[in-house]
Amino acid sequence: MTRPTSRDVAGAAGVSQATVSLVLGGKWRGRVSERTAALVRETADTLGYRPNLAARNLRLGSTRTALLVVPALTNEFFARVYTGAARIASDHGFGVVLYPSPDGTGPARDPFPSARAALDGVIASSMAAAALDAIGGNGGNGLPLVMLDSDPTAGQAAAHVNLAMADGMRQAAEHLLGLGHRRILHLAADIDTWTFHIRAEALAAVLGPHAELRTARAALTVADALTATEAALTAHGPRPTAIVCDDDILAAGACKAARRLGLRVPEDLSVTGVDDLALATAVEPELTTVHLPAERVGEQGMAALLAVLEGTPWTAPDIPVELVVRASTAPPPPTRP
Repeated sequence: MTRPTSRDVAGAAGVSQATVSLVLGGKWRGRVSERTAALVRETADTLGYRPNLAARNLRLGSTRTALLVVPALTNEFFARVYTGAARIASDHGFGVVLYPSPDGTGPARDPFPSARAALDGVIASSMAAAALDAIGGNGGNGLPLVMLDSDPTAGQAAAHVNLAMADGMRQAAEHLLGLGHRRILHLAADIDTWTFHIRAEALAAVLGPHAELRTARAALTVADALTATEAALTAHGPRPTAIVCDDDILAAGACKAARRLGLRVPEDLSVTGVDDLALATAVEPELTTVHLPAERVGEQGMAALLAVLEGTPWTAPDIPVELVVRASTAPPPPTRP
């Protein structure tokens, strides 16, 4: 059974193909009567007719498709970003193609050389400058680009969507200070991106005048976090009583390191994370962490791209984040005489 065409609809409804095109394209008002428009839609439904989107897009020079570039497909946070972006895209007749970095956690490479021909715009997080140039983020001759969780002063993007990361780190730092911690380790993600620089700067600004702050770096894996934490906790000098981690995955590694060293969380060592992944409530004790509304990031990213495509300026405040206090933080152990 062959797929019905607009010619089949026109024949069955007793109208021209042009009338079918006007009605199903939503451009019939003032040109076609209400009765005829209703007849065309009813006939199309009865025949099971669906427009040939590929042909329509070729005529209009638009694919109604956005590319979402993320650092890692395996990270739950970015899966949620995609969910939010796809929801808004669907409401506006768009599709979203997901492109994760081949390296898993690092900046993504140019996804494909013919991006301009296949896409209407790009939403990107933690993307390499070379890939931005290749896709057309610079110079004004390429695809519209919306950057997520990236430097708002950078000139490549048509719009930025950011989380209030500095405020999230402030909340975590003030929580630990309020519990009485004065020796704190920052387990920082060993990735050279704006979002992690902002986290480090905010943490230092809040803790600097009030606590001893040390930094250890690790790749975003539990194993690397475990190794870095073990080294930091066994280094010469007074041991930290709390660890602020850039990510829940790092926090899981920090908790494993504490157990290997015979330390209890939170009695001997408090640990905080960032993201509020499912992992945060899967570990024991459950993790105190900064909740990042990932789906909201995706929603705003797609909304920003739609605004750019319509020629509307995009402005929005940073998306609020919130510290969720659970059982992995407590006052520091009493100082031994």
